[in-house]
Amino acid sequence: MTESRENLIHNHEDLEVYQIAFDTAMKIFEVSKSFPKAETYSLTDQIRRSSRSVCANLAEAWRRRRYKGSFLLRLNDAEAEAAESQVWLKFAVKCQYLEIQTGRQLYSQYNQILGMIVKITKNADKWLLKKT
Repeated sequence: MTESRENLIHNHEDLEVYQIAFDTAMKIFEVSKSFPKAETYSLTDQIRRSSRSVCANLAEAWRRRRYKGSFLLRLNDAEAEAAESQVWLKFAVKCQYLEIQTGRQLYSQYNQILGMIVKITKNADKWLLKKT
């Protein structure tokens, strides 16, 4: 991590990728309120869980920057949960629980999130805490 980043990012909530993931998870929560009751314990729970898990894994990754392997593992988990959220979004659109345009917008936000996670992963050493 560069010195300028250290001055700007004090915790996981300062990460742009976290902020976008959190906002997207909240949008999914809002739109999933209208999903049918029959989907409560399947699609609704799954999409809410995976979208929130992206944020949780980013927070964990941030706190595991002492160890590259742990850091990368959590980033990998965040990436996997973002991709899973995209799958659930496609199901929601195909089942006509979600308008196509809304689904495309949310799916696109996950493409952005995935790109950001991959970029951090490729530059992991810059993000690790320096050993003293």
